[in-house]
Amino acid sequence: MSERPVPPNDPAVRRLRRAQAMLDRMLRALPVGKRARVGAFMAAKTMVSACVAYGLGQFVHPREAFWAAISAIAVTQPHFGDTRGAGRDRVLGTAFGAMAGLLGLWIGGSGEFVAFAVALFMVTVASWTVSDGAAARVGGITTAIVMLVPATGPRWEVAAYRLAEVVLGTFCALVVGWLVARLEDRVERDADP
Repeated sequence: MSERPVPPNDPAVRRLRRAQAMLDRMLRALPVGKRARVGAFMAAKTMVSACVAYGLGQFVHPREAFWAAISAIAVTQPHFGDTRGAGRDRVLGTAFGAMAGLLGLWIGGSGEFVAFAVALFMVTVASWTVSDGAAARVGGITTAIVMLVPATGPRWEVAAYRLAEVVLGTFCALVVGWLVARLEDRVERDADP
C-alpha cells in the first residue's frame, strides 16, 4: 500500500512547519553551553561521516573519493530523521540524474545543449512524479555532472561511480548519524538534572 503525497498547503504540513520554526527558536534561546554541545555533536557527525566516507571512497574510486565525502556532508543533519530524509533525496536524485544524464548523452552527446535541456527537464519531472521535489535539485546537479563535466573513459562509468560514491557517503552519514544520535541522547539525559 503506497502513501498518498501530502499537499504543501495541507493543515498538518503547516502545523509541522510552525512546530519546526518553534523548535528552531527554542534552540537559539538555549544557553550558549547547550548550543555549543549541540554544535559539537553536529560537527562530530559531519567530520566522522565525511572522513569515513572519504577513506572508504579511496578504495572505490581514488581519483574522485571526494564525492563520497561531499555526500556525507550534504546529508548530515542535526536530527537523524532529517538525515534519513536527506539521504533518500540524495540517492534518489542521483540515480534519476545519472539515468537522465546517460539518456542525454545517448540523445546528443557530452555538452550538447538541447540534450542537456531535455535530460534536465526529464529528471525534474521524474523526481516530482515520485513526490520528491528535493531529489530534483540533486538530480539536476548529477545530470549536469554526467553531461557537462569533462571526463576520461566511458560516460556510463561517470554515472555509475557518482551513484556509488553518493550511496557510500549517504550510508556513512546514516550510520554515524544514528550512532551519534544515541550518544547525544545519553549525554543530554546525563547532563540534565
